[in-house]
Amino acid sequence: MKHALLSSLLMAALLVGAVPAQAQRPLLSTEVAADTARQNYGPHRRHFRHLYGGWLPVLGQPAHPGAELRSWASSEVQLGLREKLQLTPLFAIGADVRYVRLQYALRQNEAKVLPTATLHKSESLVLHRLDLEGWARLRFDRRGNTVGRYLDLSGWGGWVAGTAHHTDDEPAGGTARRQKTTETGLAYCRRWQYGVGARLGSQRFALSGRYRLSDTFRGPLAATYPEPPRWVLGLEIGLL
Repeated sequence: MKHALLSSLLMAALLVGAVPAQAQRPLLSTEVAADTARQNYGPHRRHFRHLYGGWLPVLGQPAHPGAELRSWASSEVQLGLREKLQLTPLFAIGADVRYVRLQYALRQNEAKVLPTATLHKSESLVLHRLDLEGWARLRFDRRGNTVGRYLDLSGWGGWVAGTAHHTDDEPAGGTARRQKTTETGLAYCRRWQYGVGARLGSQRFALSGRYRLSDTFRGPLAATYPEPPRWVLGLEIGLL
């Protein structure tokens, strides 16, 4: 009887000791790893990446007559990918790669010389550019895993992958209502551009401005053509 009671107590003790050991294994192998991954990636964590789009009108007019622009129609449309590396809760660095379509919509008047003096119903120069931009970010608030409020200062460089001169006319002959022409591969446009920029943002939205340090035109016509305005300023929206 004593031997049977002792055997029963020993078996019960072994079962009680075995149950917690089996229950702890999935907790140690799954939850800790998942917590570590979540803490490293996010809007206010060490690594973050997202798409963004933007519309930045050209500011002002050329300093010299001959290439007056139509306001608002002259602008940049952009789509980019942004990568952020957070170094401290208030400071981060990062890089963008983006596609930019820059359009200069030319007003038609007697003073026009860009690219010729010929007048049209409408006319524009379009540059398709691929940019790489590096930036440093100062964040104004610490709390929450969100983008928050911030100021970015940046430097950028871009390759002009394509150029086009578009014209639109109403022919007098009556054979067609509209006549559109497009010239591509414009030899008088520079292939590389660069400049500086800044962004003031809050969550998904940012007021973004860039200043172009490089000239637009090259070759013999560079001295004849008025340099387009160097500033663009507009809105960016993060596609989180």
